[in-house]
Amino acid sequence: MNLGTIHTTIENTIATVTFFHPASNSFPSTLLEKLSNEFSDLSSNADVKVIVLKSQGEKAFCAGASFDELLSIKSKEEGIEFFMGFANLINAMRKCSKLIIGCVQGKAVGGGVGLASACDYVIASESASIKLSEFFIGIGAFVIEPAVTRKIGKAAFCQLSLEATEWHSAKWAQEKNLYAKVTKDQETMSNEAYQLAEQLAGYNPQALKEMKKVFWEGTENWDVLLKDRASISGDLVLSDFTKEALTKFKK
Repeated sequence: MNLGTIHTTIENTIATVTFFHPASNSFPSTLLEKLSNEFSDLSSNADVKVIVLKSQGEKAFCAGASFDELLSIKSKEEGIEFFMGFANLINAMRKCSKLIIGCVQGKAVGGGVGLASACDYVIASESASIKLSEFFIGIGAFVIEPAVTRKIGKAAFCQLSLEATEWHSAKWAQEKNLYAKVTKDQETMSNEAYQLAEQLAGYNPQALKEMKKVFWEGTENWDVLLKDRASISGDLVLSDFTKEALTKFKK
């Protein structure tokens, strides 16, 4: 349980993927790998037409990277391997042949914002505020930047990055096109997500698959780009500044 869980159910051609970690649904590398593999498997599953992604709980959608694991990194190779976890996940989501509907019921930080950005459509609750705190901990949102910028634009990404200690409301995220809809509560969010999923599941699956490719046109270089970004983060995480910042932030 301390490593987190990934649970998938399939009903009426709709796959629901639910992730959980006791530390505010944060991601150690093992959980990142499991989620990436899950999207790859569902991509080729003929019994699935649409995917709904959600996390357990109410307060936090995803707190991003595992701080314990970040603090344990001792070499650039280990750093690159860890940040490639997020790179591989984003790439698995963009390459997945099925449309992914994200349900963001609570706060999203760092990699959690990247995860929401990699969904094809996101419905959130009013409590789903967001923050990119990477500068504050001595790194930078390098790996997730392409996914976030693709959704909200470079100017809004710059604002999020520079305002590293500030929360931005779900309404702000909707205005910047990260969220397609914002609902009053988690129950309404879930109901609307499944209504949309059921509607999409009734469409021509080949049309959905081809349109997914259209949605992600221009990202064909991300296998290389995100690897390069992981290398930048792998260097930064070894710096004394970052180690000290991570330790203070965790306390």
